Amino acid sequence: MRQLGQLEATVMQRLWGLGKPASVREVLEDISQERPLAYTTVMTVLDNLHSKGLVRREKHGKAYVYVPASTREEYTAEMLQEVLAESDDRTAALMHLVGRMEPGEAAALTERVE
Repeated sequence: MRQLGQLEATVMQRLWGLGKPASVREVLEDISQERPLAYTTVMTVLDNLHSKGLVRREKHGKAYVYVPASTREEYTAEMLQEVLAESDDRTAALMHLVGRMEPGEAAALTERVE
């Protein structure tokens, strides 16, 4: 899975934030609060995300509604795993990551691992 482009990431953030299946129009209205986009632009981005397997869609009346195929956390974990796979020393890379965490995050991670 490759990293998302800026507009793809914006659309995914909105879908994750909405927390429910959303139509192109709903995503457009949410994004348009910050930046104006054409309906067809958002529709194309959602279609591309669907083709990449990042969103699922189902027909609701005459329009599709879209929902993320994974949670934000699952997506982030998959991206992190891909980045770590490129490292010659995954353990060292993880240690650097943990070293940059807030104390509460590191404690939660330690608790989860044990």
